[in-house]
Amino acid sequence: MAHQSAPQRPLVGVVTDLKEIEPHRFFATGEKYLRALTDAADVVPVLLPLMADRVHLQEWLQRLDGVFLTGAYSNVHPRHFAQTDEIPDTQHDEARDALSLDLIRATVDAGKPLLGVCRGMQEMNVAFGGSLHQNLHLTGRYQEHREDKSQPLAVQYGPAHDVSLVPGGVLARVTGVENITVNSVHTQGVDRLASGLQVEARAEDGLVEAFSVEGARRFAVGVQWHPEWQVLEHPQNKALFTAFGDACREVAAANQR
Repeated sequence: MAHQSAPQRPLVGVVTDLKEIEPHRFFATGEKYLRALTDAADVVPVLLPLMADRVHLQEWLQRLDGVFLTGAYSNVHPRHFAQTDEIPDTQHDEARDALSLDLIRATVDAGKPLLGVCRGMQEMNVAFGGSLHQNLHLTGRYQEHREDKSQPLAVQYGPAHDVSLVPGGVLARVTGVENITVNSVHTQGVDRLASGLQVEARAEDGLVEAFSVEGARRFAVGVQWHPEWQVLEHPQNKALFTAFGDACREVAAANQR
């Protein structure tokens, strides 16, 4: 009897960041995201360089079973949502913008799973026509969502506030709960939610903390918090990554037939 090899794990593209480490430039991403993808989603992460001018998106999507959008220290450039850049000391990564905004739409159009975290969620909102608050704490409408950078990482990424999940939504079904206590490590947030995005969770102050893409053929979710942080210690966050991984496995299995 011929030996049948075990199914290969899905390949998930991970959008990188442009890092200046003198005297060179690098495409890089955080270790915590890659570990969450391997340990909780059980997929193989593949780093995507910010080379939209040299690699056609379909070349990647034909080979990938899903796409993951990380958080970052940079923010989406406000020109992408019709605002001026007047915020001092704000980091931008226009090379990432140039790749991710098109890749988001192409991924959903291709029926591939998509998961965005923090900046990744904000990119999804902008990609579909929404806008962002560049400084939540200056609006007078929201609680403090920034971390205390003087504290150790374990404190910065510690429990910060509750979010309420929309009953019957994707996240409620995936996690099996109505509320989650999450960390909060962001300055920007959703202002106008893009048409075609469905709210999945809100913070106590009303801020959109998660959404899904209406009509997407497979899992397509963005979350504002950082579920990758110590993911195996938090059942609901692990369930989120597992659901993403399961959707990627569906694509991989279909491609291996």
